[in-house]
Amino acid sequence: MKNTLSNLFILFLVACNVAEEPSKIISADEYKDAVYASWIGQIIGNTYGLGYEFKYIDEPGPDQFPYGYSFTLADLKKYDGAFSDDDTDIEYMYLSIMEKKGIEPTYFDLAEAWKTHVKERIWFANRMAVTLMNAGHYPPVTGNKQFNCEWFQIDPQLVNEIWAVTAPGMINYAVAKSEYAARITSDDFGLEPTLHYAAMYSAAFFEKDINELIEIGICALPVNSRFAKAVEFVKEQYQLYPEEWQKARANVVEKYYRIEDYNRHSWAAVDATLNGALGVMALLYGQGDFQMTLDYACAFGMDADNQAATMCGLLGIVNGFKSIPEELMFPIKDMKWELPFNDSYRMITREGLSDAKITELAERTILQAEKIILANGGEIFEKDGKKYYKIASKSRFVAPFEFNPIPLQSLRVGQYWEYPVYAGSLEKQIEIIGNLPAGIIYQDGCLSGTPEQEGDYSFTMIASNLDNKIERKVHLNVFDNNKALTASEILFNTTSTNKDIEVIRDGNDRTGYMSLKNNHEQATDYYGYLWDEPQSISTLIYNNGKPGEFYGWFTDFRIEYLEDKEWKEVDEKKIYPELNTDNNQWMKPAYQDFTIQFDTIQTRGIRIIGHAGGIEKDAANAHLGIEYATSISELEVY
Repeated sequence: MKNTLSNLFILFLVACNVAEEPSKIISADEYKDAVYASWIGQIIGNTYGLGYEFKYIDEPGPDQFPYGYSFTLADLKKYDGAFSDDDTDIEYMYLSIMEKKGIEPTYFDLAEAWKTHVKERIWFANRMAVTLMNAGHYPPVTGNKQFNCEWFQIDPQLVNEIWAVTAPGMINYAVAKSEYAARITSDDFGLEPTLHYAAMYSAAFFEKDINELIEIGICALPVNSRFAKAVEFVKEQYQLYPEEWQKARANVVEKYYRIEDYNRHSWAAVDATLNGALGVMALLYGQGDFQMTLDYACAFGMDADNQAATMCGLLGIVNGFKSIPEELMFPIKDMKWELPFNDSYRMITREGLSDAKITELAERTILQAEKIILANGGEIFEKDGKKYYKIASKSRFVAPFEFNPIPLQSLRVGQYWEYPVYAGSLEKQIEIIGNLPAGIIYQDGCLSGTPEQEGDYSFTMIASNLDNKIERKVHLNVFDNNKALTASEILFNTTSTNKDIEVIRDGNDRTGYMSLKNNHEQATDYYGYLWDEPQSISTLIYNNGKPGEFYGWFTDFRIEYLEDKEWKEVDEKKIYPELNTDNNQWMKPAYQDFTIQFDTIQTRGIRIIGHAGGIEKDAANAHLGIEYATSISELEVY
């Protein structure tokens, strides 16, 4: 596989020429305090920062610190304590999976958790990953840039701190394990801020200087790393403008908040590099002060709550619980909480996960860390009546042996195709039993090539190492002669303002069509073709393009064909993967092929048809009313 788990973590020692100590010692009391402070810090940063999420984009926030909790005070009061959000809930899920499946859960374990618990309040790379899982793909394919169109976004750097918190002082292990998990949603340089953060978090149990932690983070990045260059640029701006943070922020935003080839179809305000750079800048300007770092993270803007949560969690490790301002942990005086946030974490975002006490979250984290320390050659010992951890700091993470399933794939004669094949980081062999389509080969962890002949192909792939063997059945459909190209007319709802309907047969599945109509009425949308002569048709491939946040999907879905000038429904059809027609945005994929098969019919016309979907917009856009539309990129006919 071309984007498998890399050896980036090895570069930590090589790039920085660090003579790492073979072991480190930390008292159990000190570690417990740091873990609890990290959970509290992340909760504060997330809850406080939510009031400033995307509030400051073109311009920074005001130079009037502290900012305060803003609108989240009402929710803190409503839930009588802290509540889940995407900066902490996935980590809670990962903690739960470690408890159930072991300290090094497989991609299969993690994907099953995503499919079980992550059903809403999910955005960008995370959303694309879980929709790919629901379509039968497994990590790391779900983060691969060929499949996940949001691979470069902020998502992994805000959900993976748990792997480093449970690996104190084990920097290489923490970085590699964080990369392994980050590949569930992301790829390439979209992973790099996650690696930087993981190194800082793991090192922070022993290194207390902010500037040194930033350097340790840089050393965890590959040579010519995009994010390493971004961090160096941030450091340069801080040195130039130590008292003029607005100028530094303006220069960073000018350089990294922009549209490039890789992100031109998405929102640059959630770019991993940009937000990661602003997080590091908040650390520099805060210089270890919890409140100042928190406010700078909010003032720098963009997806501010994520930087606030991550950096405040880091400072909790660095300076301990006593360093966190009391008013941030007890923001509502009349609630009379005895412990920070009433020692309560309400789960409101992830289905099937329970509420928890924050103190218990810390204790559960520590239990997993003890298992990781012992499994990697460390020790737990007592001295003078106190408990200590001896940590093997040179420990390495080795990705477990596994073999990703390959769901049904539709290929086209003459068009290049590839699919990653992943079986862990250890030595393994891949054997194929059966015949691949002519033109397709397996090589370097990837099935790839240009198929030469149409047909249905089934074969078995077997991955094996010294101890294990896993078989996967693979089914590939190869199609030829897309009849859409010979149609004399394209059918669509002509009340749509977008008339550029030719894009649905231009062969580019990244050029999309949206059927907005400049009104607020739900309409029936359809896409199809007419031919001058009858055609034999048994398969449609519908690529759904990229839905919007509040519209862009079907709420029901039918196939109709023309018979004696009347449209009749195709009764028996199979759609793979299953098409989600719920009228909500959460589980809507982007640029996904849906293969629709039925008994062969003879017809001069065929179409997909259904009601356009739309929901109420968020508060900032509610005045625009509900808009209804469907999204499509390609409609092929075979």
